[in-house]
Amino acid sequence: MDLSTGQPRPANRHWRVTGWLLAAVWLFFLNVPLATALHQPELWRRVLGVTALIAFGIGYVLLFQWARRLRQVLAPIPAGRARAGLALLLLVGLASIPGTGGDWLATLVYVAAAAVFLLPPWEALAVVVVCAVTPALASWLVPGWQAESGIVFAVLLASFAMFGVSQLAQRNSQLQAAQQEIGRLAVAEERARAARDLHDILGHSLTVVAIKAELAGRLIDVDRDRAAVEIAEVEALARAALADVRQTVGAYREVTLAAELAGARSALASAGIAADLPAEVPDLPEEWDRLFGWAVREGVTNVVRHSGARCCTVRVHPDRVEVSDDGRGPSTPDATGHGLVGLRERARRLDAVVTVGRRPEGSGFLLRVHSPAEAR
Repeated sequence: MDLSTGQPRPANRHWRVTGWLLAAVWLFFLNVPLATALHQPELWRRVLGVTALIAFGIGYVLLFQWARRLRQVLAPIPAGRARAGLALLLLVGLASIPGTGGDWLATLVYVAAAAVFLLPPWEALAVVVVCAVTPALASWLVPGWQAESGIVFAVLLASFAMFGVSQLAQRNSQLQAAQQEIGRLAVAEERARAARDLHDILGHSLTVVAIKAELAGRLIDVDRDRAAVEIAEVEALARAALADVRQTVGAYREVTLAAELAGARSALASAGIAADLPAEVPDLPEEWDRLFGWAVREGVTNVVRHSGARCCTVRVHPDRVEVSDDGRGPSTPDATGHGLVGLRERARRLDAVVTVGRRPEGSGFLLRVHSPAEAR
């Protein structure tokens, strides 16, 4: 299935050719009635017998291919059309009798096999039984026709083989559909991951850009030199954000705790919020250093955007990181947002725990990311 259009993807040329061969190769066993037709003394019998057998073979292959295409896309086979196709196939086989005599019974092998592939199980079983007993009944009702035990065996063997082929085709189609669904879900998950990463990266950078631009606007009539400095920092932040987006398109942006602490110091200063940040960070494994960096980024972005705080505190320990402020605190007991959803996704990969709520003092906001209790 084409994931972009939602339509079944056509089979490639190799499998189309293979499908035709699967059906056509068994027509070799029509050689006996065909030889009988070719040796008829009367011309009209020869023409009728050969023509009917050729039409029978073409009809059988077309029926098989029609049903095979439907099975490949897990579409139901219309029962009415299947019955009509089988009836027409049987009539063409019967039409060959003037040229093939009793050898027309070989066509029943193909009718039984087609019934197994096309019809529901109980209907197919009934057709197989009728095809298996017909040779014995025909030899009893029509003088000169001999009972062909080989035809009965061939009917049963072909039916059993076609049952296996139909089950295999159905399982392959189901497997292909499952693989396509897995691919579709993987694409959806990748899109969601990219959206979370872009939010985490741009949300922080654009927040700082907005604050610095606002500060520069207030300073332009008071302190032009300071305003020029802020504008220069806005330009630098915009360029950094653009570079981050470019890196994210190709792969994950490399986030480190030290870099995020430095960025947090600049963002908090621009917002006029006092920063209480650690001068040094402990030596952490790479994946934990990255996770704590994302936690600092998300926590400080929330402080700058929403808290109305005067002071922000960041504490880093070997097993946890905490970002807190003295602002208004979370609006709900379990605050959520795109940034926190992305942070929880990253924490889940390391079995870490993300806690959001108020500080122990009862006011302000606290974001904590820590290792599992059993590892602490």
